[in-house]
This record gives sequence, C-alpha cells and structure tokens, in this order.
Amino acid sequence: MRFGIMNMQMDALIPPGFSPQNAQAHIAGFDHPTLVRQMAAPGFNLIELGGDLTLFFPQAYAPQTVERLAALKAELELSYTVHLPLWSVEPSTPLTPVRQGSARSVIEVIQATAALAPEAYVLHATGPLAAEFYRMRLPAAARELILRHYFQRASLESLRAILSETGLPSRRLAIETIEFPLELTLEMAEALDLAICLDTGHILSGFSGPVDFFDALERCLPWLAEIHLHDSPRNLDQERIVYGQDHRQLGTGDLELGRLLDRLVEAGFRGPIIFELGIPQALASLAAIRSVRPGLL
Repeated sequence: MRFGIMNMQMDALIPPGFSPQNAQAHIAGFDHPTLVRQMAAPGFNLIELGGDLTLFFPQAYAPQTVERLAALKAELELSYTVHLPLWSVEPSTPLTPVRQGSARSVIEVIQATAALAPEAYVLHATGPLAAEFYRMRLPAAARELILRHYFQRASLESLRAILSETGLPSRRLAIETIEFPLELTLEMAEALDLAICLDTGHILSGFSGPVDFFDALERCLPWLAEIHLHDSPRNLDQERIVYGQDHRQLGTGDLELGRLLDRLVEAGFRGPIIFELGIPQALASLAAIRSVRPGLL
C-alpha cells in the first residue's frame, strides 16, 4: 500500500510563533517546491498538492513553479495527486454565474498542473451551500427535491464542463465523500464514470448520511481511486453532527483500522492513501498501521 500526505499544512505554511509581520513576510516568500520537499523529508513519496494554495499564493502553480515541481518529482521519485480548490468554490450552486466561475477555478488548476501527471484529482463536487440545505430541518420530500433536482443537477453540469474543457479522463477525477448524501454522490460517479475518493473521517462523522462505514466502503469500491485516511468518532445520528471531530490520527477514533486494511488488500486496491493530517500525526498513524498490520509497510 502507498501512503502519502497532503501539503496543505497550516504549521508548514505559517510556522507557529511568528508575529503578524513575520508571517506576512513568510507568505510573501512562499516557495511551493520547498514546501513539497519539506513534506517528503520524513519519507513520504506521495504528496497531495492543494489547489487552494492559489487563494493566497498566486505563484503556487505558475509555469516556472510547475517546472520545478516536475523536476523535484523526478529527483525524489515522487508521485502527486491534486486536491482541487474547495474554498470559495460552489460547483453545485443553482446560481449560474457562481457555478460557472467555480468550474473555471477548478479547470485552471487542472490545466496548470497537467505537466505533473497527477495520479488523481480530488474534487468536492458540492459546496457549502448544498451542505447547508442538507442539514436544514426540512420535510424529507423537500430535502430530496432540493438536493437532487437543484444541487446534484447543477454539480453534474459543472462536472461535465470540467471534463469537456480539460480532456481529463473521467476516472482521474475523484469526487470525495463529503457533506452530501452518499447515494447522490455515487449516482454522479456512475452517471459520468467518475472515480471516488473515500474520506474515512467524513464517513465516520456522518457527513455523508447515517451509513455504516463498511457498507459505504463496499458501495464505493467499484469507483474507488483514492482514500483520505484519518480517524473520527462514529456518528450515525444526523441530528447531532459534531464538526471538528474528524482529522484525528489513527487509533484515536472508531475506525476499525485492521479490518479496513484487510478489505483493501482483499479488493486489490493500489491507489493513493493520503493522510489528511499534520506530519507528527501522520507518522503516528503509520506506527498504528505497523502495530496492526506490519507486513503492509
């Protein structure tokens, strides 16, 4: 199995203890390849690049930066995946100008990073507005109508535009299990032959509905291209979703780690498994994996 780490790490982007003036200078001097080298230093040769870096660092995927990222990939024998932008992005909004602008921001990151040949592009196919309606106290029929007729339909429009304009093979675009019904996410994957990124903490926290974790895994397996791996307490009560309980290191929540790893081995899964954790938590999670299935590393 191949385990990697995300490079969207706040402590790495703005180290703790900086004054506001020092932080501003640090941001002004941001160098993306240096950040990637820092992520790879503990032994991670699979790095998930954050599309949201462009929000604060316009130079993050400038042509000369991408050339250096490609050179670093060859030097360190790295593999990349890309988490496409999600901050300020609403690919499922029924408001057409916002939806089209959101798709455009995603398309630009895909085009900018194409030379890096990422294994997968991970996308939140719906945004915060869809999540707000998902959590709203509505009659079941009204929620179904709004989520399916308005948000899922609008998301499919964005997804078609992204695939059409980038020429990206549909199975390299992995839509993530986020705060949106798992059933509707899987319908989108099936409709456009997309891949799925299974986020373990999101499923455990109940973001995708009151579904059993291993039932969700089985349903995702036909499209599974990537896993975001972190722990969380299990929650099946949709009336009591507690935010901020996920993104824990392995062994500190309710994830049945050994059972998950065994099922992935049995299914022949070879895709990227990305720790959405800080480096210390990711290293502790690798130790947890060694303790339950030492032969995997």
